[in-house]
Amino acid sequence: MLNLINRFMRIAESELILNERGAVYHLNLLPSEIASIIITVGDPDRVPLVSRFFDQIDMRQSHREFVTHTGTLGGKRISVVSTGIGTDNIDIVMQELDALVNIDLAERRVKQQLHQLNIIRIGTCGSLQKEAPEDSFIVSTHGLGIDNLLNFYVISNNDEEKNLLQQFILHTQLSNRFAQPYIAAGAAALLKHFVDGFHHGITITCPGFYGPQGRMLRLGLAYPELRERLTSFNSGSHRILNFEMETSGIYGLGKLLGHNCISLSAVVANRVAGSFSKDAGKTVNNLIEKTLNIITSTNL
Repeated sequence: MLNLINRFMRIAESELILNERGAVYHLNLLPSEIASIIITVGDPDRVPLVSRFFDQIDMRQSHREFVTHTGTLGGKRISVVSTGIGTDNIDIVMQELDALVNIDLAERRVKQQLHQLNIIRIGTCGSLQKEAPEDSFIVSTHGLGIDNLLNFYVISNNDEEKNLLQQFILHTQLSNRFAQPYIAAGAAALLKHFVDGFHHGITITCPGFYGPQGRMLRLGLAYPELRERLTSFNSGSHRILNFEMETSGIYGLGKLLGHNCISLSAVVANRVAGSFSKDAGKTVNNLIEKTLNIITSTNL
């Protein structure tokens, strides 16, 4: 209903902000400056680590923590966009990427013909299982958010998602103490390409790095057993493999907006073993190369 209404409504200047060159405000991008295949990374300095593999870079743009390079690799046009950290930034990035392809910025109306993006996150994470050690790779079958972002939108789940969410809430009791958890699955159209060399499992998205992920420095934790509850959760073949700070927002908004999304993580810390990668940069670089090889060798 929301999309149907928007197609007949002009979107006000206060709701979709454009800068002086007519680009979406936060990303500072025009529709012609992004590709249909988009790689997202958290760290702006990771953008050139991806684009250095391109055959050519046609466009470089930046604003605040949002850096974008668009180019070609193996005949495919690809954009790499930095999101910064957290689902609050993911809300901005996903909405503005969608606006670039599905809203006529001059008319400020939703287009009749909608365009689907393939969005691939390359990030880092902490593993919650011994069988996913540091320097291994995880692909998220589902993003399960305890950050609250998707609760501001009208969301719906299929039966599998509803069952997983119900069992998770029962197991952790998070909804009684914190935000209402939500869940969204990764796109099957992308998941099928990322099998060999990847662990598959549920990813928890947290609203912070320290307390929300069970780290204790000088402050006591309101839920000290959280990490153990996440590690011990299982539902049939589904287990929680890792946690980080963006995946559920990407999956949830991607599903609502009609885009294919997948989240790939390099494990830099194993929270069960208490270990950290001895060369996290190399591990991330290996994941970047593996991802680009898959993109160029498949029908994405």
